Amino acid sequence: MDNGTDQKKRTYRVLSSVHNLPTVPFIIYEVTKVIEDHNASAAMLGSVISKDQGLVAKILTVANSPLYGIPRRVSTIDFAIVILGFNHIKNIVIALSMLDTLKQIGGDKFDQKNYWLHSIMTATMAKRITDDLGYAFSGEAFTAGLLHDLGIPIIFKYFKDEFDKIVDLAGKNEKNHEEAEIELLGLTHGELGKYLIDRWNLPSEIADVVFFHHHPTESESSRQLVALIHLADYMVGNLLEENFHWDSDFVFDEEILKTLHLGDMNYLEGFIESYRKVFNEQVDSLLITN
Repeated sequence: MDNGTDQKKRTYRVLSSVHNLPTVPFIIYEVTKVIEDHNASAAMLGSVISKDQGLVAKILTVANSPLYGIPRRVSTIDFAIVILGFNHIKNIVIALSMLDTLKQIGGDKFDQKNYWLHSIMTATMAKRITDDLGYAFSGEAFTAGLLHDLGIPIIFKYFKDEFDKIVDLAGKNEKNHEEAEIELLGLTHGELGKYLIDRWNLPSEIADVVFFHHHPTESESSRQLVALIHLADYMVGNLLEENFHWDSDFVFDEEILKTLHLGDMNYLEGFIESYRKVFNEQVDSLLITN
């Protein structure tokens, strides 16, 4: 048995023995129950979400973000539900609640604020370009975009020594982040994120994105959605001046240009640039509210 397989087994064994591994927040069960009730109203769903005022504030921030493109100011959760629809609100609640369960104090090698900014920008960019390209899964794109790097805080929380060594190896350019992850853990942050997604029993397409977001053409069941998250991740890396360091060695897979019918790299350069103004407005709005 090779060392990589041993490492992977050890990593999964550690996770399976952790008693305080994050569980699905109760708010998601409540929201899902209301949405599955065909007689439910926006007011009923709003009443459930309003139990968590922090979540309400985050949903309104998302709804009013420039990349969402809603022309009217969304000032109440009931109005957000009417404008965005039940299912999209559910996707936002799932993504925000999940990420909230992984909040960390952070440290000199893991900047929680930068991780959050990268995640929310990838999510909103994914939602926007999904809409602009005419795909019908913008809600899922938002959720997947927000959770795509879910495995990184898992490494930070449960494998702190390995996390520090991964950062050191990548920082010295001895290995890229994925190579360092595999050497020290036997698997990547994508695989770790998928482990938690499966544990939470979230949709398989979200698990597929989390697993394949750095290698989109390896996905067989959710290729377009994975390609869109890969693209959004790449665009954020190009447009965000202080990007999340874990993506400093991000390798763009040009094959997704065929999947998404986006021409060549010259066309993509102009495509990305066309979002710069609204992207910067989005970043400014988030920095003001945080």
